[in-house]
Amino acid sequence: MPPCSPRGDFSRRNLIGLLGSAALVQEGHGLLLPEQASRKLTVVFAGAHPDDPESACGGSMARFSAAGHRVVALYLTRGEAGIDGKSHAEAAAIRSREAERACQILGASPVFCTQVDGATELNAKRYDEFRQVLLAQKPDLVFTHWPIDTHRDHRVTSLLAYDAWQRTQTKGRGAFELYYHEVLTGRQTQQFLPTTYVDVTTTWRRKHDAIYAHVSQKPDNCYELHADMEKFRGLECGCERAEAYVAYARGPARLPIG
Repeated sequence: MPPCSPRGDFSRRNLIGLLGSAALVQEGHGLLLPEQASRKLTVVFAGAHPDDPESACGGSMARFSAAGHRVVALYLTRGEAGIDGKSHAEAAAIRSREAERACQILGASPVFCTQVDGATELNAKRYDEFRQVLLAQKPDLVFTHWPIDTHRDHRVTSLLAYDAWQRTQTKGRGAFELYYHEVLTGRQTQQFLPTTYVDVTTTWRRKHDAIYAHVSQKPDNCYELHADMEKFRGLECGCERAEAYVAYARGPARLPIG
């Protein structure tokens, strides 16, 4: 897949990423290029609820999968409080099936933690539990919620992922590279200034289909905003559609991207 078109006279040299040139970011645009990884990666997209990873990163998930990488959707909850008129058990069953269908569309594997939608917790037990589930996947890259967010469950997920990175540090470097994603920016994600982009011009339709697999969430109500976000982020990096991320500055790559 071609990278985004250049914007101005930027340098186009590639910078070496983490773990023995495992991932590459193109300087000047902050373009993450899954096809240029030197080896196959395990990429985990962590979200608070079924549909969060797909909504924030579905185009990137499809692109990593198409490039031959192992893609995991890690859900903190099963969306127990997410369907009016349904018990927690009924909603969890419905939303888990929807997540599994969405993952099939994107070429991802679903993994569920044991927290409960609307009642997520941050404590020593939960930190340890999340870290164990995450590290069991042996991730090279982890994408999770930006911590400044109006939704409490999103904030909890973000801090759990960050703590897992901190707990895996070796000589100042974590075991995986950490990125933050955006969900319904303006309504939920706040003060989000991207450092890194993935061109999803050829994969956004798979993202669309994955979001629409979450029938219980009435996707017509939110997909239009996500489509607008993709187009806006595409304008920022010079392509038709993109998904935007913030690279954790102390991550193992330490990439001096523009």
